Amino acid sequence: MVPGNGTQNSEFLLLGLSKEQELEPLIFGLFIFMYLATILGNLLIILATVSDSHLHTPMYFFLSNLSFVDICFTSTTIPKMLVNIQTQSKVITYKGCISQMYFYILFAVLDDFHLAVMAYDRFLAICHPLSYTVMMSPQLCKLLVLISWLISALHSLLESLMVLRLSFCTDLEIPHFFCEIKQVIRLACSDYSLSDTVMYVTAVLLAGGALAGILYSYSKLVSSICGIPSAQGKYKAFSTCVSHLSVVSLYYFSSLGVYLLPAPTHSSRSSAAASVMYTVVTPMLNPFVYSLRNKDIQRALKRVVQMVCIKKKIVLGLKKCP
Repeated sequence: MVPGNGTQNSEFLLLGLSKEQELEPLIFGLFIFMYLATILGNLLIILATVSDSHLHTPMYFFLSNLSFVDICFTSTTIPKMLVNIQTQSKVITYKGCISQMYFYILFAVLDDFHLAVMAYDRFLAICHPLSYTVMMSPQLCKLLVLISWLISALHSLLESLMVLRLSFCTDLEIPHFFCEIKQVIRLACSDYSLSDTVMYVTAVLLAGGALAGILYSYSKLVSSICGIPSAQGKYKAFSTCVSHLSVVSLYYFSSLGVYLLPAPTHSSRSSAAASVMYTVVTPMLNPFVYSLRNKDIQRALKRVVQMVCIKKKIVLGLKKCP
């Protein structure tokens, strides 16, 4: 294909995680399990926070938004991968690839911002409890989420436009299970140095800035926890912080490793495997780490189940009446 001619009519081939076809049923089963677990876990968080007025607080507001973002994040990549495995087809259209890339970047950056905002919220709640309700007002919460969406959408649009200006030739095989921007840029037969630079700079500014905010908030949290007189209280607070930071570390180290390490450092297959950590595993773990172990969430879900059971009994009772 001549550069610039017919690029928009071209097709990419998503090579997936393994070259071995006999492993595809195993990969299909594993990924559909993780996808369904992610959807179910995050939907339960949203259901609990929406239905229970006691959970209409800044912390649970951000948690429900994170759950929504995680559902969208995994839904941009996993369903297409599962369809490709099931149909034995690796094809994705040029427009489909650009669209997938746009939404993947959008929700990935939103994940960064939501994790940072949640860390800041916990910092204010623990370190400044007396002024917390004033500082973290409902208006500020909504404004933080809105700003996160605006920055993420603009950044995703910029990255997508930088790819759209590129021309692609004949070798359009992506050694990945979705249209990951770094792999797509490498397939261009036109000069992609500007797109590459923009990708690296924005990754450092946005992801690095969010990570710095998270680390600062948790460092203040740890110093505040050290002042708790009760040993049991210290243990509970530290265990919560460690579980949160473990998921954040998994997300950031895998994602920044994929984008910031030079190409010769790791193969395309290892890059795809690392991408699984932040695109599939962390969205699946977030509900369990942040919410489902929480007693308030558990009580809210029990109330929802009880209400459903009561309504069901009422409906069945009415149907039995002559």
